[in-house]
Amino acid sequence: MVSERIDSERRKVQLEPTWSKRLDAEFNLDYMVNLRNFLLQEKHIGKKIFPPGAEIFNALNTTKFEDTKVVILGQDPYHGMGQAHGFCFSVKNGVDIPPSLQNIYKELQSDIGLTPPSHGCLTFWADQGVLLLNAVLTVEANKAASHQSQGWEIFTDRIIEVINNEKQGVVFLLWGSYAQRKGAIIQRERHLVLQSPHPSPLSAHRGFFGNRHFSKANEYLISKGKKPIDWQLPNYS
Repeated sequence: MVSERIDSERRKVQLEPTWSKRLDAEFNLDYMVNLRNFLLQEKHIGKKIFPPGAEIFNALNTTKFEDTKVVILGQDPYHGMGQAHGFCFSVKNGVDIPPSLQNIYKELQSDIGLTPPSHGCLTFWADQGVLLLNAVLTVEANKAASHQSQGWEIFTDRIIEVINNEKQGVVFLLWGSYAQRKGAIIQRERHLVLQSPHPSPLSAHRGFFGNRHFSKANEYLISKGKKPIDWQLPNYS
C-alpha cells in the first residue's frame, strides 16, 4: 500500500547529525508528509525523478551546519539525465558543464584568476563549508520546475532560517531575483549578503559578470577570522 511505502521512505531519510537535530521535526509536519506522498505517487506511476533518492540531501549531508561558511542558493535541480546530484549548479564528473556553471567559472577566472576545471563537480567547495542549496530539491526528468510549490520551498526556507538565527558571519550568494526573494529574511547585520543577476546566459551580462562575489566572500571570511574558501576546483582524472 502507498501508506506503507510512505512509512518505509520516511525511515530512509537520514540527515547528517548537526542538521538532523535542527530539521528532523520538519519531517513530521503536514507539508513534508504531503511532499513525501507526492514523490512516492510520482514514482509509483513511473515518473523519473532527479536526483536519485539517496542524493536528494547531499548538500546537507556533505556540509555540516557547524562548518557552513558560505551559502549559494539555487532554484531547481537540473532535469537532464545524470546531471543532478544534490548540489546546486553542480554536476557529476564526466557530465557536460551546464551554461550557467560555465559562466560561474568565467567570473571566477576574471575575479581571482582561477583556471576553469574540465568538469562541473563542485563538491570540493561543499567539503570546505559552501552549502550548495537548491530551493527545490527534486524535479521530474525533462520538466523544469515541475516540483515547485510541493513543499520543498518550506523546508529550504527553514534551513535558511536556522542558519540566519543560529550562526553569524555567513556569506550568502544570491544570484537572480528568485534567490534574492528567498533570502529576504537574512539579517544583514549578522551576515554578508551578496546579490547579482543570475549566471544564466540570459542574464549573466546584466551584472553577474564583474560581481566579484568570490573574492568579496573570502575578504569577509578573513575579516571574521575564518579560513577563506579555496575556489580552485581540482581536475579529476
